Amino acid sequence: MQPPSERRATVVLVEDDAPTRERLADAIARDDRLELVATCGTVAEAVAVLARSTPDVLLTDIGLPDGSGIDLVRRARAASGATQAVVVTVFGDEVTVVRAIEAGAAGYLLKDGTARSIADSIVEVLGGGAPISAPIARLLLRRIAAGATPASTTAPAGDPAGSTREPSHDAASEPHRGPLSQREHEVLNLVAKGFSFPEIARLLGVSPHTVTTHVRHIYAKLEVGSRGEAVFEAVQQGLIRLGG
Repeated sequence: MQPPSERRATVVLVEDDAPTRERLADAIARDDRLELVATCGTVAEAVAVLARSTPDVLLTDIGLPDGSGIDLVRRARAASGATQAVVVTVFGDEVTVVRAIEAGAAGYLLKDGTARSIADSIVEVLGGGAPISAPIARLLLRRIAAGATPASTTAPAGDPAGSTREPSHDAASEPHRGPLSQREHEVLNLVAKGFSFPEIARLLGVSPHTVTTHVRHIYAKLEVGSRGEAVFEAVQQGLIRLGG
């Protein structure tokens, strides 16, 4: 699906974590359908950019040092309606998802997506779509099936450093082993902060193979198949708290 014009679609990226910002910026820059016109690390920087330009897409994190990306979504949509806002985060609790959608977000993505999938999602929005990462969609479908109406209340605006997607693991092939161990909690917290497996190995003084084993156990216990889903489910279950 191509953007609704021959020119490349303009994108403003808002992300405070430098490695994640670089990864997302690279994903946009490598796609010949898109043009990255600005990167910002704070709400204030993004407000200044939006005051002087009207990008086709605002791709924003939620937890920023000086405020919430949801406020940027609301501001972008109120300014002219010409900018489509897409949230990209690892923070996927029900209230935050609903607040973002109510503010005008046209898409809600978890950061474990590949570079290609993130670029495709931006283009999908420009074509009238509403991309939502699978764990988020499942959450909303479960709520609808249960007949529950999500409450739109103030949610903690926290979103840690981003993450990259690791090869998915079939959690069903592993037995459920009960609660996470202390070391698995440590690994999970580092995963949520966006560290790669080799980086986690160095920080904990163990081998990358040991980290991979811990992650496989975490996936099995949380019944998930990817990094983003693991963080999402851990937040839902209160095992970790995202912030900062």
